[in-house]
Amino acid sequence: MKIAVLIVRILMGLMFAFASIAFFFKLMPQPELTGDMKIFMDGIEASVYLMTTVKIFELLCAIAFLSGRFVPLAAVVIFPINVNILLFHIFLDPSSLLIAILLVLGNLFLAYYYRDEYKPMLAAK
Repeated sequence: MKIAVLIVRILMGLMFAFASIAFFFKLMPQPELTGDMKIFMDGIEASVYLMTTVKIFELLCAIAFLSGRFVPLAAVVIFPINVNILLFHIFLDPSSLLIAILLVLGNLFLAYYYRDEYKPMLAAK
């Protein structure tokens, strides 16, 4: 199980690190968007701060995943981002849906592995 956690953690860390670094340094050209995807991304860009904030959190979580430190916290922080990536691909870009599903499954796997770390946080007092 530890090897599977290490593999999932490293792969997720590399994916988020690449995505955030590529965003900040403009390493990849933006594809031409059309239809609902263009409307959605125009709204995200109009907010000015949202995409930058998401990419900062992705980078911080990638560092946590790659270093092995604060992994349970990173799994919790990145989960809403993963859900939004999944929903984006379900409703607007089904061509990349497999990657989004794998990210959510990886996140759920890490959350399951670290479930004992979450028990104090979820205990009713």
